[in-house]
Amino acid sequence: MFDIRKFGAYISRLRKKADMTQSELAERLNLTRQAISKYECGDSFPDISILIEVADVFGITLDELISSGHPTEKEAVILESAVEGQDLSSELEKQCISDIVNIAPLLKPSLLDKMAKGLSKHGIDISSLVSLAEYINDDAVVKLLENATYDTINENLLERLIPFLGGNSISIIFQKILEGDLDYRLIRIMLPYAEYIYPQVEAAVLYGDLNEKALHILREYEAENDRLGK
Repeated sequence: MFDIRKFGAYISRLRKKADMTQSELAERLNLTRQAISKYECGDSFPDISILIEVADVFGITLDELISSGHPTEKEAVILESAVEGQDLSSELEKQCISDIVNIAPLLKPSLLDKMAKGLSKHGIDISSLVSLAEYINDDAVVKLLENATYDTINENLLERLIPFLGGNSISIIFQKILEGDLDYRLIRIMLPYAEYIYPQVEAAVLYGDLNEKALHILREYEAENDRLGK
């Protein structure tokens, strides 16, 4: 698994070996000294687009630079391809999901969106999507939700996921509840983020498409809002 602190420590060693100050390295890379300090401490990671410049400054290969973070084989391939501008979306396998999740904080949303659309062809477990959702845009989330497996979903998992979902993504999950694929009790987690489903829940119960107990969830939600003065 890629270790951002080991990567940062390696940059620090290279800089010192080259007898450069953080300010001098920052000037070479058109960055601030504070940015270099954060990289070296492992508090942040350089934009993918400048990794080749970093490697050039120290006269090492891109592979050597990325390897300093001790990535898995697939993480290394993904990172190097990202730096070189290669489109991996059509080549990603389901087995790559954990690697993408691990390095997601290092990649731009636009790049992750392309990867997500590639992964959507294979289908991923909803628990993996929880780890990716905060890094990708809603269009990519929608693609993943459409072909995801929901065996592991529960209220706790949805509670972690839903703050990162847009309207289209929430609609997909709600539709699966209406179709009976997911537990109606998940509505309890959805209401604070999607009050517009309120009349749809009532209508679904009226037409027999949803368990009558879903109405109790609505009433409990109303009562709680009244208690809090909302």
